[in-house]
Amino acid sequence: MIDTVLTPLEWVVAWLMVNFHAALSFIGLPEASGFTWGLSIVGLVIVIRIVLIPLFVKQIHASRRMQLIQPEMQKIQKKYKGKTDPESRQAMTQETMGLYKRTGTNPFSSCLPILLQSPVFFALFRVLNNLSAVASGKHSTIGPMTKVLAASAQHSKFFGATLSSTFVHANGQLSTQIVTVVLIVLMSATTFTTQRQLMMKNMPASAMDNPFAKQQKVLLYLMPLFFAFSGVNFPIGVLLYWLTTNLWSMGQQFYTIRRMPAPGSLAEKALEERRIKSGKEHKKFSIPGLGNDSEVEDVQDSPVTETKPRSGQRQQPKRKNRGKPKGQADVSPSPTPPAATGRDS
Repeated sequence: MIDTVLTPLEWVVAWLMVNFHAALSFIGLPEASGFTWGLSIVGLVIVIRIVLIPLFVKQIHASRRMQLIQPEMQKIQKKYKGKTDPESRQAMTQETMGLYKRTGTNPFSSCLPILLQSPVFFALFRVLNNLSAVASGKHSTIGPMTKVLAASAQHSKFFGATLSSTFVHANGQLSTQIVTVVLIVLMSATTFTTQRQLMMKNMPASAMDNPFAKQQKVLLYLMPLFFAFSGVNFPIGVLLYWLTTNLWSMGQQFYTIRRMPAPGSLAEKALEERRIKSGKEHKKFSIPGLGNDSEVEDVQDSPVTETKPRSGQRQQPKRKNRGKPKGQADVSPSPTPPAATGRDS
């Protein structure tokens, strides 16, 4: 089952790496250089992340909706707090699912980009692990990754270390160990910075005291430890892929927080101040199914349009001049009297 899923992805990963390597070699970079093959992995990340941009937009909207429905979620949780009988649990689940359906919220949308990247990550892991076998002829070629190209990638040096080498199997090679440790530290730092930026600037105060926020705080400190323990087993090329993905995520999130902040967050207040200075309007929007209590400020790019205040009277339409000759008085027919009072002449 795993081979059925990963084998086509291995071909895609190998095809992207080989074509980026050919393009970089065409513009003058050394074919056998580890930097050329390393930049090929960077190109692979860029292509994957561009393909995932629509899902990233869905992830942003899903996260936004999840934050806005937190007060309603807390009401449901408080309603069934301490009730462990099956009926109460079922009722709580039904009300929660009803809230998701009523507000159009999908809690799994925020996980889609990560879930879809995981197979690519493992496909790259397998491609790099099989470079030596492909180069020696023990393994069949992986798509366009021929024996010659596999040998070139296998023996290329990236700061003195090969892209397929790992910390655990460095065999005393100091360069491999140093490069691995540096990449793990950079991966941990970028992950920590990205998560901290999300929590400190793009979460409303009302969403900071709930199980979702507490989970994010725990992950903020656990993820660097996860990288430290797991990264020593991954090839340097995979660590480079991971670091590039983190850098892309950090830049993408910085842009998103600045332009599409979460309602009620510090980033939204900063954006509101910038918009007010530039004379652009802020409109209210609400999630369907939550009513007016869920209204939050949403920034629109349209300029402010002046409107006259309404009066209590209905505005009468203006009569148009239908091309009457100059000097002719505009005589309106007098209303018919209620009843005739004199004789006809």
